[in-house]
Amino acid sequence: MAVAAVGNDGSTNDANIDGMIYMPGEIGTFRLGTKKADSTHGITPQRKVTVDPFYLDRYAVSNADFRAFVRDTKYVTDSEKYGWSFVFKTFVDTASQDLAETQAMPGADWWLAVPRAYWRKPFGKGSGIKDRLQFPVVQVSWNDAQQYCDWAGKRLPTEAEWEYAVRGGLQDSAYPWGSRYEKNRMNAWQGKFPDTNVLGDGYHGAAPVDAYGPQNDYGFYNMLGNVWEWVADRFEDPSPPSQEPKFVLRGGSYVDTVDGKTNHKVRVTTRMGNTADSASDNIGFRCARSATPPAKQEL
Repeated sequence: MAVAAVGNDGSTNDANIDGMIYMPGEIGTFRLGTKKADSTHGITPQRKVTVDPFYLDRYAVSNADFRAFVRDTKYVTDSEKYGWSFVFKTFVDTASQDLAETQAMPGADWWLAVPRAYWRKPFGKGSGIKDRLQFPVVQVSWNDAQQYCDWAGKRLPTEAEWEYAVRGGLQDSAYPWGSRYEKNRMNAWQGKFPDTNVLGDGYHGAAPVDAYGPQNDYGFYNMLGNVWEWVADRFEDPSPPSQEPKFVLRGGSYVDTVDGKTNHKVRVTTRMGNTADSASDNIGFRCARSATPPAKQEL
């Protein structure tokens, strides 16, 4: 059953509030993470957590949304400051490829460090967002996402909030809609990675933020697959303390798979960590907002 939007003044209706869905705290206790042995990137062991009432964006932040933020603030992203960012190899134009291949990601040579790749030119020279305004903004770091949230009067969701929302009320299911994989419910790699994508889901690369329809009964779109989403939490990393701290990303992306034989296995518990200034063409975010429960009506 879908959760109705509830205003802070106690009013309720079935419409979005500023494009967000209300998650009432009174149903906010669940088991975070997974107990399955193959869930390398999930939280183990499972633990019981409770979330307070909050709002979460129905869709990931789009290019149109982020463009409005930049136009208003003149904000410069981390990728722009560095002068490059990571792009999946099939989206790199020939002119950039020779240079980019000398700076591939160690252990994942399908990610190329492309000069002048940033949110407005997500694949580098020759790319753009004119025809991709309803696609999720990518090439955004955790730092960039925080700045957007501040501007919008919102914040990044906690990891617990994010997982609570993606589960859609189903505690032990692998997917937001149930226990079995269903075609055309999410954007994940189909074919022999990284050279063959048979496009069973219709997209090579990210899909629009509203593609496929809601993934669960709460009404959220594309929380699983499509693009990784930053959340607020620090990533528990065994690396030495002298290294840069990492933050959590959730949900997997279009380069991840259903079976997990290559890259991440896309499940409601899928997660990884990255440094606050990292970006690529498969990383985006959505925003949350704290809420107060509606006042109880006296009889």
